[in-house]
Amino acid sequence: MTTQKRTARTTPAATKRTASTATKAPAAAKSTKAPARVAAKAPNPAKSPAKVAAKPVTKAPVKAAAKAPAKAAAKPAKAVAKKVTKSTVSTDAQLLDFYREMLFIRRFEERAARSYTQALIGGYCHLNLGEEAAVVGLMSALRPTDYLFTNYREHGYAIARNIDPNAIMAELYGRADGVSKGWGGSMHMFDMDHRLLGGYGIVGGQLPLATGAALAIDYRGGDDVVMCTMGEGTTNIGAFHESLNIAELWKLPVVFVVINNFLGMGTKVEKSSSEPEIYRRGAAYRMPAARVDGADPIAVAAAAQIAVDSARAGQPYLLEVTCHRLRGHSVVDPAKYRTPEEVEELKLHDPVHNLAAALVAKGLADVATLEALDESILARIDEIAAFAEASPHPDVETLFDYTYATPVPNDSRRLPGQPLFDENGVAR
Repeated sequence: MTTQKRTARTTPAATKRTASTATKAPAAAKSTKAPARVAAKAPNPAKSPAKVAAKPVTKAPVKAAAKAPAKAAAKPAKAVAKKVTKSTVSTDAQLLDFYREMLFIRRFEERAARSYTQALIGGYCHLNLGEEAAVVGLMSALRPTDYLFTNYREHGYAIARNIDPNAIMAELYGRADGVSKGWGGSMHMFDMDHRLLGGYGIVGGQLPLATGAALAIDYRGGDDVVMCTMGEGTTNIGAFHESLNIAELWKLPVVFVVINNFLGMGTKVEKSSSEPEIYRRGAAYRMPAARVDGADPIAVAAAAQIAVDSARAGQPYLLEVTCHRLRGHSVVDPAKYRTPEEVEELKLHDPVHNLAAALVAKGLADVATLEALDESILARIDEIAAFAEASPHPDVETLFDYTYATPVPNDSRRLPGQPLFDENGVAR
């Protein structure tokens, strides 16, 4: 396997990419401080406990944001922003676009939560509430031809990858018009056209597959990049070590993104990880790494662009994005592990509210404009929900249609409860 790999890497594209980064990787390994160029002053999560937000806001969030500026969130945002001002990202030009997309994801997820309580969505359902800035910032750095592997908290990523939100909601409802034809549900979205290759319910299940996809790109001499997102709890499993280790050994075009919301389900990161600042783990693999404030979409976009550019040049990258999820681990999690004080303080970390306040303060929008935008988005969400509910349920006969990409001999299509053989004595 190794011999084949080394032979494959002598292709012109692979050789060029390896040569261009041969002198960069060791520099990243000299100390654990070197990778932290983007966010050297990021706060220790032990000093920034996770807290929860109040119930979904039904009116334009700018009002609440204007009354209570995010003092707690402002400090790390400024620290990061100073490190990314050289990026080509145009702050004023993108802020309103980011806000529009973040608000759409917020309203979509709130509607998903409501639909779950109405029994219109089954199974597990994990929301991106509180992670909207991280989602839009990360996705802005990818080309349409780049690949995305993520975990079970992927609704916002699917939206940001420009997948039809009608199909996304229909998939949550388990309907035939869904992204995965109704068979994947909330956790298993897959859209090859938009290069979203999952949605994985198994913690860390996406890491080896994303690394393999990066190997395939490199082997063929392509210039696409793979971005693989995960929660911080995933970094304690073997697949994390194995994937980062081989990615760095073979200089694969992959960016590993850790969304650190400081809670692995209900366990604080400092209680489960001996190094709670996850980006520092990159030093063990001589992989450049950085930490960025996930409440600031501009900072995330800039940091993500650095990471993606590095991977595209042949140097894999580890990016930690810190943010706070505003609810429990899933829709059914009441988050009782948070204290009342944490619940109140977390309201200051709401990225949608804070960006609304920033837009008004910068004179990029007024309250009336943001309220009108909110109303239009809410109307669109109603249309999306109506589409999903009207979509037909998938035919049970299609249950096995997408088990394999190509036909497999002796592929069993026996449904639960059916006899092993049909009436003609043929194995099902």
